[in-house]
Amino acid sequence: MENTENKEQLQTSERKKRIFSGIQPTGVFTLGNYLGAVKNWSKLQDEYDCIYSIVNMHAITLRQDPAELRRRTIESYALAMACGIDPDKSILFIQSHVPAHAEANWVLGCTTQFGELSRMTQFKDKSAKHADNINAGLFTYPVLMAGDILLYQADVVPVGIDQKQHLELARNIAERFNGLYGKTFTVPEPYIPSAQGGAKIMSLTDPTKKMSKSDENPRSCVLILDEPNVIIKKFKSAITDSESEVCYREGKDGINNLMTIYSAVTGFSFESIEREFAGKGYGDFKLAVGEAVAEHLAPVRENYARYIADKGYLEECYKRGAERAERIANRTLEKMYKKVGFVAR
Repeated sequence: MENTENKEQLQTSERKKRIFSGIQPTGVFTLGNYLGAVKNWSKLQDEYDCIYSIVNMHAITLRQDPAELRRRTIESYALAMACGIDPDKSILFIQSHVPAHAEANWVLGCTTQFGELSRMTQFKDKSAKHADNINAGLFTYPVLMAGDILLYQADVVPVGIDQKQHLELARNIAERFNGLYGKTFTVPEPYIPSAQGGAKIMSLTDPTKKMSKSDENPRSCVLILDEPNVIIKKFKSAITDSESEVCYREGKDGINNLMTIYSAVTGFSFESIEREFAGKGYGDFKLAVGEAVAEHLAPVRENYARYIADKGYLEECYKRGAERAERIANRTLEKMYKKVGFVAR
């Protein structure tokens, strides 16, 4: 018995930390999504044991067209691979293919307090935007999100500012369950990228706002599958200022944003960018940024076109991903069921 315990402890200490991330099937990523987070996925695979899920169960808290949801789920899977997720290095699966997510949701929901869910700011925001469909799933989906993380015993979870509250809830649920029933879950920590790990990209037409697909002005947002001529055109029309000097300083939001983007795709420092464009106008700089972005995204566009054209290969990958995910999730689910007193099957 002692040898077995020692062996398990050794394996735990030797294994890489596990990271879990859910990807909403909402369509093509923006340049902001890509440079802020997605670009680093392939790097994370070397450092962490990575599990990624296309979280299509979360998507139906808002009404969806079924055919469109199916299409977007497959496209999101192909896009994740095109952005560097290797289905041999990482586990990449579709959430609804692993029934343990729905089953864990019920058990964890019975360990979550109504008051905790009622304080979720995203529920309040989405309820205001979708007043005609304030469904129970919209209220309880943070529990499903907690289950996504806890089923895989994730050590760390990448979170944006809008998801911090949900991760904190997942931590609370894990600690409460562990306290009631004994050690069951790893309590996850937030993943904080290094200073170079993610760039904050703003709108091209209003650089005081974050780049977003929901912006009414299509020129404000670059999508990572945009054709090169479309990308260059959007950057040529980017808002700058009345000056002509390419330099990073307060009050030059438009140029600061373009320099951030150029730095992220080329690796050049702000100082070297300022030297490169000294004495040149904004027109030259905007063209250079557009061309650099188009070139940087070329492999993503090419990989996506190849993957989405091979439906058989995609199906093979997501079936294998689901099988690998299910083995891990079911172990945790069985442990949960035993802890709460369910009779074994």
